[in-house]
Amino acid sequence: MSKPQHWLGISGSLRQASCNTGLLRAVAEQLPEGVTFELANLAEVPFFNADLSNRPAAVQTLFDQFARADALVLACPEYNYSLAPALKNAIDWASRYPDNALLNGKPVAICGAGGGMGTSRAQYHLRQVCVYVNLLPLQKPEVFCSAFAGGFDAQGNVVDSKIKGNLDAMAKALHAWVLRLG
Repeated sequence: MSKPQHWLGISGSLRQASCNTGLLRAVAEQLPEGVTFELANLAEVPFFNADLSNRPAAVQTLFDQFARADALVLACPEYNYSLAPALKNAIDWASRYPDNALLNGKPVAICGAGGGMGTSRAQYHLRQVCVYVNLLPLQKPEVFCSAFAGGFDAQGNVVDSKIKGNLDAMAKALHAWVLRLG
């Protein structure tokens, strides 16, 4: 029996009916045995500013969530061929924690829903960010979803069995990745 794992899901979209947040809800519905999951809320996290002398409450909440997490599941929208500012901002804040302790060596799975190429360009850009902060992204499977091909309902929930299957495969692979990295 392996040690229980706790995962933190972070969506780069702040929209109520976000398909990217829907991807995270779908992951949470089909977790591997022994895994718990919580979803971060970035709506109140201010832009990173080193001049802030007191840590805002929303940032402290996010730090506490990062600290509890054995792994991250990042849902990465694509804005202008890059990752969404809310997601990058959360990573920027966490990277300023002393010694990068909240991110350093932490396993991460990346997924995303969008138009065109399904956030592939943004995900590859996010992988570059992961290199600098020493997050350890799962390489396969890659999960790129079209947000406009009928795979999501009006509230952003996943309704397509193929997308759910891809997310299930990603969750199983992340579980194994966390165990492998120890």
